[in-house]
Amino acid sequence: MPKLELGTIEDDKPIKVTHELPASVHGNLAAYAEILARETGQPAVDPVKLIGPMLARFMAADRSFPKARRAAQRPGGAEP
Repeated sequence: MPKLELGTIEDDKPIKVTHELPASVHGNLAAYAEILARETGQPAVDPVKLIGPMLARFMAADRSFPKARRAAQRPGGAEP
């Protein structure tokens, strides 16, 4: 069985966000949480708690994001 992209879920200070998900996405999150629990040997987490780590991993894997973020932080948003 292939390893999942996420490892253990860290308990970080949460920021409350309200967002509606399609039922299919929530179902996939629930399945992911169950599989992750089996892989890590830890209890299954609330599927909603997977959203933050998944978004963080997505942004970390997007090679264009740091460059675009730096450009946006420069005065005028221009690249050098």
